[in-house]
Amino acid sequence: MTAEDPKDLVRRGYDALSQRYDEAYGSDTKYPSWIASLNARLGKSSTVLDLGCGSGVPLVRDLVAAGHHLTGVDISEVQIQRAQKLVPQAEFIRADATSVDFPDESFDAVVSLYALIHIPLDEQLPLLGKIATWLRPGGWFLCSTGQDEWTGLDENWLNSGVAMWWSHADADTNRGWITQAGLTVEQEEHIPEGDGGHALFWARRPL
Repeated sequence: MTAEDPKDLVRRGYDALSQRYDEAYGSDTKYPSWIASLNARLGKSSTVLDLGCGSGVPLVRDLVAAGHHLTGVDISEVQIQRAQKLVPQAEFIRADATSVDFPDESFDAVVSLYALIHIPLDEQLPLLGKIATWLRPGGWFLCSTGQDEWTGLDENWLNSGVAMWWSHADADTNRGWITQAGLTVEQEEHIPEGDGGHALFWARRPL
C-alpha cells in the first residue's frame, strides 16, 4: 500500500482525527432514531456487524446496551483501540472492510454508516454482495451512501490540516447495487448535510 492509496489516506485520517470526529459528529441527533429503528427490527440478543464502526459510539455501545452481540470492523487502528476501551463488551477487528470475511448467514443485521463512501467505487458492489451472504434470511442492512456522484479529497478535513478521501455513486446507482447484491430495499431517505447530503437505505435479505 502506498501513501497515495486512497484507503491509506482514509486510515491515516481517522487515526489522526478519531477524537475530533467524535466531537464533531458523535452526538448528531440522527443516530438515536436510526439505532432505535434498527433495535425495533431485531429480535432479542441479535448478532450485528458494524462495518466502519469507528470508536463504537454511539451505535455499537447502544446496541450492546440493548442486549445484542456486536462485531465492529474499522480500517483505523486508533478507532479500534478506542472502541475496545469504550465498548469492551463487543468484538472489534482492525481491517479493511473489503478484505474481511464471515461465514454465510452469520448476522441478523449489518450496518455501514458513512463508511462505504470511503471505499473505491469498483469495490463497493462486490462488498455489498458479500454483505448479502453474511445476513441471515430476513436480516437487515442499514447503510448510508452518497446522494450524488462524487470522488474527491479534502486536504483540510475538519479544519485539521489532515487529508480525507471519499468516493461515492449517486443514490440511484447505490439502490441498483443493493438490489443487484440480492437485497430488497424497504426504505430510503435523503439525509441533508451542508449543501448536499447522503442517502440512507434500509434493505433486507429475502426470507
